[in-house]
Amino acid sequence: MSTTFRLPIQRVTSNGLTAWLVEDHSVPVVSLSWSWPGGAAFDAPGREGTAGLALALLTEGAGDMPAAAFTDALRDAGIGLSFGAGRDDADGGFRCLIDALPDAERLARLAMTAPRLDQAAIERLRARAIAGARQALETPRGQAGRAFWAAAYPTHTAGRPSGGTAESLAAISADDLRGLLGQQLRRDGLTIAAAGAIKPEALAALMDRLFAGLPAGAPATPATLPAFTSFGQRVIGMDSPQSQAIFGHEGIGARDPQIETAQVVLRVLGGGGFSSRLTESVRVKRGLTYGIGVGLDTGFGGGVLVGSVASDNGKIAEALSVTRDEWARMAADGPTDAEMAEAIAFLTGSLALQFTDSRRIANTLIAMQRNGRPIDWLDGRSDRLRAITRDDAARMARRLLKPEALSVTVAGRPVGL
Repeated sequence: MSTTFRLPIQRVTSNGLTAWLVEDHSVPVVSLSWSWPGGAAFDAPGREGTAGLALALLTEGAGDMPAAAFTDALRDAGIGLSFGAGRDDADGGFRCLIDALPDAERLARLAMTAPRLDQAAIERLRARAIAGARQALETPRGQAGRAFWAAAYPTHTAGRPSGGTAESLAAISADDLRGLLGQQLRRDGLTIAAAGAIKPEALAALMDRLFAGLPAGAPATPATLPAFTSFGQRVIGMDSPQSQAIFGHEGIGARDPQIETAQVVLRVLGGGGFSSRLTESVRVKRGLTYGIGVGLDTGFGGGVLVGSVASDNGKIAEALSVTRDEWARMAADGPTDAEMAEAIAFLTGSLALQFTDSRRIANTLIAMQRNGRPIDWLDGRSDRLRAITRDDAARMARRLLKPEALSVTVAGRPVGL
């Protein structure tokens, strides 16, 4: 007898704002998350990293509170407050005990409406970001990843390093940071979710107060993802005992009606664990790598099928050849009945693990809204997965996997490529 996972989501509206809420008073904790479209998509050319730096600075002092005082206030009340920038979105959120909710609201509102952007804080966070950008390029994975996205999307922000480079981060001024925050922090265009010990009417009043001080209007919508530019194979030479390969091609977006069938196919092909075809063929049978995987990277209204594998310089060519063969075999034949059963059992069995605490629940509700899911989408997910047939998966494999379009970047000193 099958079981169905259900999450009691309530829709809360007030003064033009809407939030999804999972109310739970078993623990006196509240998590609130919110997001806007934008993020690194708002970075000016040559100023990549502006959004990430600007959002990180929101908790580095606000109003009459310098960075140390602001941090102390959060710590003393046990509040976890954070802001961040993704490739096509920006987000904020906090988690706290019920007793600390007034302080969390006050500090979050102050951070968004009166950030200090003190020069000392700018330089400290800039130095950390520059160090991270340089460190990423010291590894074959960092080099291969940057080259992959730049080649796939040469004229779109998806092809630029969202975290910035040492050069672009050094060029960002305080005015750049203020300008980006002015674009990003708006009262409209918000996606909001909450979980924990808060009632709908209290959440409605909290939303009104928290976002009231933001300018009206929504952030601009980032440009949609253009077609993937297939580029064949590119090698980035760097001294390393191993080569790292990033491979992929155009995929489907998160709003595609057949997204769950695609998840089943990708679980079988290379979705983690030792049961996937790529792990079995590349690692278990041939010992060419410690790990290989593939997944769907969604954003900007589209999606990219992307995977990675690392191997000794002398073995990476064989690892990629086997990967291509498995890609083509799955595209031609789809998964077996046994593979379907394992993938569906994993996807249905792991669903509840996404909801082990209030922060994860709130973030999942944000993702559901951004991806256009109906409010009862989770309730029927297990049954929808179990209803997928092998023929459904085979059709999706033919649609999704394009061996002839597979593009690869390899960083290292690969032999035979």
